[in-house]
Amino acid sequence: MPVWAIILIIVGVILLIAIIIAGMYNSLVKLNTRVDEAWSDITVQLKRRADLIPNLVETVKGYAKHESEAIKQVSDARAKMMGARSVASTAEADRSMLGALSRIMAVSESYPELKADKNFQQLSSELTDTEDKVQASRRFYNAGVKDLNTKISIFPYNVLFHSFKKREFYNVDDKEYDRVEKAPDVKFDK
Repeated sequence: MPVWAIILIIVGVILLIAIIIAGMYNSLVKLNTRVDEAWSDITVQLKRRADLIPNLVETVKGYAKHESEAIKQVSDARAKMMGARSVASTAEADRSMLGALSRIMAVSESYPELKADKNFQQLSSELTDTEDKVQASRRFYNAGVKDLNTKISIFPYNVLFHSFKKREFYNVDDKEYDRVEKAPDVKFDK
């Protein structure tokens, strides 16, 4: 076999290995970008929710003047949400916000005029829509994190690409998880 053929085979093998490594690297870049995009979707929805809160609080204040503790909890939870920077702190702030919002909704049950208020109904509807979008964004984010973390952990990615770090899941606390996993009770009036 001539020397030029051996050199051509070696160059071909090196080129093939380079193409495979480039493809592997690019797949990690795509996954990483997908996780960043998913995180951005979560923060957009959480900001949308936080922007609705002042209007909701003002509407509730108009009807439920002596419910200042529930209103304060919502305001505090909103401030915590706006200050969250990491996945863990955002998840914690999200749990606080959900708890505070559930207290506000419970307050609304005591005030039929508030529940009948068109502004309150519209805000409640927008919050429900936003919560659905937060849940969908969180599922998309966690799916991306799972894919990225899995790929980073398997051979040969774990040997070749140390610059990619595992990402943190956006976890649901146990009480919320139990509520989500439990089938709803369906009862029909007779």
